[in-house]
Amino acid sequence: MPFPQDLALEEVFASIADGLFTVDTDWNVTYFNESAQRITGIAADEAVGRKCWDVLRSSLCDGQCVIDHCLRCSGRVVNKSIFIVRGDGTRVPVSISASPLRNSRGEVVGGVETFRDLTEIHVMRKKVEGLYRFEDIIGRSPALEKLFGILPQVSSSEATALILGPSGTGKELFARAIHALSPRKDGPFVAVNCGALPDSLLESELFGYKAGAFTDARTDKPGRIALAEGGTVFLDEIGDLPGLLQVKLLRFLQEKTYEPLGGLGPVSADVRVVAATNADLHARMAEGLFRQDLYYRLNVVSLRLPALRDRREDIPLLIDHFVDEFNTVQGRAVRGVSEDVLQLLMRHEYPGNIRELENILEYAFILCNAGFIQIEHLPEYLHPAGRSAQGADLCGTMEEIKCRAAWRAVERQGGRKMAACRELDISKDTLRRLLARCPDDAE
Repeated sequence: MPFPQDLALEEVFASIADGLFTVDTDWNVTYFNESAQRITGIAADEAVGRKCWDVLRSSLCDGQCVIDHCLRCSGRVVNKSIFIVRGDGTRVPVSISASPLRNSRGEVVGGVETFRDLTEIHVMRKKVEGLYRFEDIIGRSPALEKLFGILPQVSSSEATALILGPSGTGKELFARAIHALSPRKDGPFVAVNCGALPDSLLESELFGYKAGAFTDARTDKPGRIALAEGGTVFLDEIGDLPGLLQVKLLRFLQEKTYEPLGGLGPVSADVRVVAATNADLHARMAEGLFRQDLYYRLNVVSLRLPALRDRREDIPLLIDHFVDEFNTVQGRAVRGVSEDVLQLLMRHEYPGNIRELENILEYAFILCNAGFIQIEHLPEYLHPAGRSAQGADLCGTMEEIKCRAAWRAVERQGGRKMAACRELDISKDTLRRLLARCPDDAE
């Protein structure tokens, strides 16, 4: 059926959800529809008349232009996944299609390209598969810029890397970025939380076991190191690794071999190890809780991540990032945070670091469906009255303040004392001593 001649094409193009633009044979933009304006953040009157590469700034503009390919080959390109860069520097994942644009005589007079915003699919895929890259680390502070400067070199080496920093600073995100930038990027990335598994299970999780190794071991089970073959294994909370496993891990780092439970001989593995901890390993070594030889094997290359309070200039960027992400995932229209909320969040100390900021905004999205997040949308402990109540905990002697802080951390963690230790960055023995010294009314 022929296209109706009396129907205005511009109205049709304006109504579609995909971005659409056209160019002439000199690559000047001649049309830019409403969806293209929404996706790129560029108004039509700013785009029309400019070169297309100045408007879209896509990952293909440097010598791999799809419209150029269509014009040279007189063909079409369909559903090619790329990134475009908005004016504020945000990378937007899109799927593009392109074809030559011909006049009524069949002469090529330019090209037409459509692009579909894949941000929602991209965000959901990252959450499900954990596919984070260097570009997903948010921040422009000097502390992060220093890390960004050495991250490519750290990634390209085969050296064991140790990531240090308080809880909630994004250690796993950096570990995934190291893997994604490394020659092993096509191999698996396997994460193990050494503090979340009982000692009795951790060895079999790491190294696997053979059938018959114990009563319920009916078949062989590969460990996480075997599953990471050709890739990277990330050992989080390495400071909590028990003594026996420290010896076995040291042997693996030295010889690249290990023995599964019930095995009859060593097994080789081609795996790079990246470890992380929020603990003071020097203090652990002094207390005899962490092997010095293992520390030096792990600490070939180290990255120390700053606490959020030491990179406050990144807080507005992180707020924008989380607001955009929650809007995408939850289908909301929250515009951001109000000025007084921004000032409050800029002054907060963030004992939970980036994870705490993310949780604050996720909570706010429960109460705020659109517009700007206000103070009443924040968790109660951030309200002015709640902050005053927190100040009451600072009364008394230093010993009493420490005791109350220990009890509050245990309460916040639902009675999980190891989690409270990680929040306070203290050892189990220190927490035990504080709780034992607390007066009866400390709770």
